[in-house]
Amino acid sequence: MPKAVEVVAALIWRGDRFLACQRPAHKARGLLWEFVGGKVEPGETKEEALVRECREELGVTVRVGEVFTELTHVYPDLTVHLTLFHAAIPEGEPRKLEHNDLRWITVGEMDAYPFCPADETILQKLRELYGN
Repeated sequence: MPKAVEVVAALIWRGDRFLACQRPAHKARGLLWEFVGGKVEPGETKEEALVRECREELGVTVRVGEVFTELTHVYPDLTVHLTLFHAAIPEGEPRKLEHNDLRWITVGEMDAYPFCPADETILQKLRELYGN
């Protein structure tokens, strides 16, 4: 099995809603929804990578908190090891610098948004913890 790509993502809450980001149409898994984040570059910690990705993709600086969950997912074209962190935006408003769309959604609304397959495990955990 090929070595997994280290990927980080942020679970950012605003009240009872979390930030979902729609991938650009031209990228792999285009127009599917995901949590903001990306690949960890050589020499970066996971936390540093997440701060950089949120700055690049949303134009905001995040405060990285505890790990919410970790998982490995095998796509046809790559294997990812994903670490999802709780994160907060102390100031600023997320902007669509790279994504097709951004939405603040509740756990109850998640099923209306087709998420990337790697995120299914995360959505299930969110349902168990925060679902009605």
